Amino acid sequence: MLKPEQQLDVLKRGVTEIIFEKELLAKLQRAYDTSTALKIKAGFDPTAPDIHLGHTVLIEKLRQFQSLGHEVFFLIGDFTGMIGDPTGRSETRKPLTKEDVLRNAETYKEQVFKILDPEKTTVCFNSQWFEEMSALEVVRLGALETVARMLEREDFKKRFTSQQPISILEFYYPLFQGYDSVHLRADVELGGTDQRFNLLMGRSLQKAYGQQEQSIIMMPLLEGTDGVHKMSKSLGNYIGISEAPKDIYGKLMSISDELMFRYYELLSHISNEELKDLREGIERGSLHPKKAKEDLAFEITARYWGSEAALKAKDEFSRVFAQKGMPDDIPEISLQMEQETLWIAEAMKQAGLCTGTSEAQRLIRQGGVAVDEDRISDTNYKLSKGSYLIKAGKRRFVRITLK
Repeated sequence: MLKPEQQLDVLKRGVTEIIFEKELLAKLQRAYDTSTALKIKAGFDPTAPDIHLGHTVLIEKLRQFQSLGHEVFFLIGDFTGMIGDPTGRSETRKPLTKEDVLRNAETYKEQVFKILDPEKTTVCFNSQWFEEMSALEVVRLGALETVARMLEREDFKKRFTSQQPISILEFYYPLFQGYDSVHLRADVELGGTDQRFNLLMGRSLQKAYGQQEQSIIMMPLLEGTDGVHKMSKSLGNYIGISEAPKDIYGKLMSISDELMFRYYELLSHISNEELKDLREGIERGSLHPKKAKEDLAFEITARYWGSEAALKAKDEFSRVFAQKGMPDDIPEISLQMEQETLWIAEAMKQAGLCTGTSEAQRLIRQGGVAVDEDRISDTNYKLSKGSYLIKAGKRRFVRITLK
């Protein structure tokens, strides 16, 4: 087992916040001195059957804890999933049926073991303890917090102020998530930055039950392929881990160089030292960004489909790329938007694809402009925030990221 300071250095990679770092280091020291693994918990509500790369950010951090010798609890919230996490919601979430939740949970179990070691992972369902609780125990759990505390949550506060309904059941959601930590006696809980209130509830309830409070590690919400919005199936900017190898590889090759570093930090298994060398190599010019992106796309595709499938995906992408006449080195620029949308002709002008908006409009009318490989004919076409591959004429390409 690595020394506590070395473990902490590994675990801090990509982390947004640790509550509290000194406390976590002390726990790592205790585990090191006593040769006792820490209990690491992360909860997942199976509200949808598919896992995308955004979901795997937490799972990758669990894998790091496993590699350091700690005990991982992959908690499937089949009970809380029937309530639905109200985090970030402007209205009451429609509850799922038990059948929906269990069906999605089985899919989760199949997918996560492409990352986690099944022999070192305890998969548990919170229905195991909540369905055994008496009505009196549930009432006592509710008595541990106040309505005022619940209304500290920004989403609850907004809904209360705008007189949108909030069910009592939704107030119970963070209590149930916090009680999961009590039941498991978690030393550390992982969650996204949007889960701060729920994660802190675990500390509050553990203290109320006389337990040592868990440390909290909050991970960022991974941006989707557009480089702007949180990865989401509804936005179409996601990369599902069950997608075909060629789709995973192709989508990863489409991301911007800036976003590539983000994905490396949060998803790649290369060491911190290797990541540092990669950054420095690109800055010095000794490593081409396209080669680094190919390595990332291959690594992640191989993780879910194997090296042979990843190699086929790489070869197919290179063949299609060459057939479309795209250069190896496509310039990338970022533009700051002052309004919600940007006129395509103005974007082309700012990107240097044409000398002015008149030339851009003429190219569009002639059918010489494509956005993400789709030819456009509307000279009033507007772009919103995101990342786009724009082609002007036969050989001029640029990738634009609008922020």
